[in-house]
Amino acid sequence: MRRKRLVGAGVLVVVAAAAAGCGSSGPAPTTPGLAARGTTMTTTKPSRQDLANRVSLTGKVTMNPVFGLAAPVAGQVRYFDVKPAQATPTKPTRVANVWAGGKPTNVDVPAGATFAGRLVDDRVTVAAGMPIVSAKLAGYGIVADIDAAQAYKISDGLATVSAQIKNGPGPFTCTVLGTIAALPAGTVPAPPAAQPSGAADRQSGKQAPPPADPGPPADPGQQAGGGGTDAASEPTGMRVVCAAPADVKLINGAAATVEVVTAKATNALVLPVEAVAGGQGKGKVDVVRPDKTRETRDVVLGLTDGKVVEIKSGLTGDETVAVPGPDLAPAKPDGNGSSEGPR
Repeated sequence: MRRKRLVGAGVLVVVAAAAAGCGSSGPAPTTPGLAARGTTMTTTKPSRQDLANRVSLTGKVTMNPVFGLAAPVAGQVRYFDVKPAQATPTKPTRVANVWAGGKPTNVDVPAGATFAGRLVDDRVTVAAGMPIVSAKLAGYGIVADIDAAQAYKISDGLATVSAQIKNGPGPFTCTVLGTIAALPAGTVPAPPAAQPSGAADRQSGKQAPPPADPGPPADPGQQAGGGGTDAASEPTGMRVVCAAPADVKLINGAAATVEVVTAKATNALVLPVEAVAGGQGKGKVDVVRPDKTRETRDVVLGLTDGKVVEIKSGLTGDETVAVPGPDLAPAKPDGNGSSEGPR
């Protein structure tokens, strides 16, 4: 019994000592390893590398896809009389000229494709880059739809396009056909009117067959020229149409990924995207001075691959830059103590 009481008394003494220590008014110990509030802990330095801006599109293998040919210059379009193809053309087919300053600029459907329709009336004035002819590729092509957010990003960057067939061949270079612009329905010139029966029919006593139903009247653009194909082309949305190399096996309807390299930069000065605030050509970065204070600088931005972004001007390359980049300035509180953004 005495041993139990002594042990219990010892426990009480230890607890009392611990309680006395907690109630002391001495200075609270600092936690080691923590820097002062506002100190920049992560930094980076600009580096140089080759950079390419890539856009990935979802597409599929399509039989006989339709694509558009755009006016090479601004001027007046004049169509030729294009006869129906009897076989797949092995050389370009001239379908129109665009006249400007008294000089014509040719518009040719490439080899391996046939004329599919006129997209504007004959002898109208068109702008450079405006689709004026639809053509149909003979065989397989790869078609990738484009949404409005991607259109301007890739409109001038179709020089380098590659494709990968899902669970199939690739990646391989894919040759772009025509423009990415949405196409209206293509029209085909009406055939020449049927001529009356000749004298031989009258002499033989044979009665000439009644003329065929001409259908609805053709517009002025259709009347000029004659010839054409048997069916007009259907309208399309914005899309990339490209042709694979001849040795690539394609299956109609197979899914594909189309990658467009819209721009390239060699030995570009770059920073991680996390270190830069802003976009669309303009941004800000926080440069860390030797005394660890920050200086926010304006920079001009270029290409980005989603990981790094090109710094075209604003930095020399020797700076130390804080990560993450600068935040927007907080809204000023109003008289009621709440914060309101700009109206």
